[in-house]
Amino acid sequence: MNDILIIGGGLSGTLLAAQLLRLPGQRRVRVFETRAELGRGEAYSATELGHTLNGNAARMSVDPDNPDDLTQWLTAHIAAGGWPESDAQPVPVAELFPPRGLFGVYVQQRLAEARQVGQAHGATVEHVRVEVVDLQVDATGVRLSLADGSQVRGSQAVLATGMFPAARTRQRQSSGLNAAAVDPWDVQAMRGLDPQGRVLIIGSGLTMVDAVVSLDQAGHRGPIQVYSRHGLLPHVRRQPPTWPDFLAADLSLRSPLQVWRALRGQCRQAMAAGIDWQAPLDTVRAHIGRLWSQASEREKRQFVRHARPWWESHHHRSPPPSDALLQRLLAEGRVTIAAASLLGMAPAENGQVGIRVRDRGQARERVDTGVALINSTGIEYDWRRVDRPLPRQLLARGLIRPGPLALGIAAAANGAVENREGRASPRLFAMGPPLRGLWWESTAVTDVAAQAKALALTLAGARG
Repeated sequence: MNDILIIGGGLSGTLLAAQLLRLPGQRRVRVFETRAELGRGEAYSATELGHTLNGNAARMSVDPDNPDDLTQWLTAHIAAGGWPESDAQPVPVAELFPPRGLFGVYVQQRLAEARQVGQAHGATVEHVRVEVVDLQVDATGVRLSLADGSQVRGSQAVLATGMFPAARTRQRQSSGLNAAAVDPWDVQAMRGLDPQGRVLIIGSGLTMVDAVVSLDQAGHRGPIQVYSRHGLLPHVRRQPPTWPDFLAADLSLRSPLQVWRALRGQCRQAMAAGIDWQAPLDTVRAHIGRLWSQASEREKRQFVRHARPWWESHHHRSPPPSDALLQRLLAEGRVTIAAASLLGMAPAENGQVGIRVRDRGQARERVDTGVALINSTGIEYDWRRVDRPLPRQLLARGLIRPGPLALGIAAAANGAVENREGRASPRLFAMGPPLRGLWWESTAVTDVAAQAKALALTLAGARG
């Protein structure tokens, strides 16, 4: 029997397990995930209804062969009496932004259905609630070392570790930010804050939007000061009409600069015709992997250094309900944005927290204080900075190496992990967020679903 070991049981690991169960053949799949449930991970463990997906249902199918899968599931779920709060969004089901916790239920149901399919041909999946702290690869397979001292062998292993949110990730070189910060999604902890006190938030992306939603649901009504190096906020996600795929029509557009200029021209054309500029931007999504992989290292570095903040704010957009709250608080003056960099923590009195910041364009630093601090700097993709046993061990022994620009880990196009010398392993694979450096966008649901299908076929075809 072909034993496949999946390290991580969030979205990535669960979708891979489901795809493996649906393929013909006997195999035993073991998913190593310390959480009580598979399919949730960091992203979909949220329980508050206000924490929604940042994409509407039509964009979030976990079935790469059926883009309407989530829409169909939601339609049936709502008809059966689930999610009655959906009435607050008076739009078609395909345009709804479901709560992240509900999306986790959807993923779990699709896994349950795959289990039934797998039973017909002797394929099984087991959830092992122990952390993997190390692994060894040899000619015959992979051996995992677990936190309880036991070991498990398999034919292949997959690093499906998902995302490392900066707010919840221990870092080897820490400024002390997380030790002093409140979790952006911990509404219960926020209920213990002074409801009129000033809250400081580092970072202005989608995690910041979540933090503002959490504060509002906790009953916080005081000022919120947001710090961001560029002072940019996520745009709201709208539902623009379809737009011609200009990149498919002109394959000569290859470099980031060429694409950038062409995209700006397309957006200008759209706005001149009274069409939302998001329409041309959304056509780029299907070409990101190709464009990123064919860009030179210099072009990639320039994009990350100069264009990344604008790409993030325009492409990774906020769900309308969350954006409506943020815009209201901005209009009321309760939320203010400062273009500034965090320098470190600072002493504070009377139970408050203090930070040292430098405003953009200024040489001198200053100290700000508040009743609470929230780290909303997003995702930590550099595995060298992640203070967890498995990344530490794999890097130290050269079984993995950092990906391009230290984004995730290096791998071949089929997900085979590359070691320190650049050799791709026939036994160790990766998928999802760890492949950020390979594909740039490797975190969206549709990206992960497509990778899961392709990797399942690769693993199923490999000899034990």
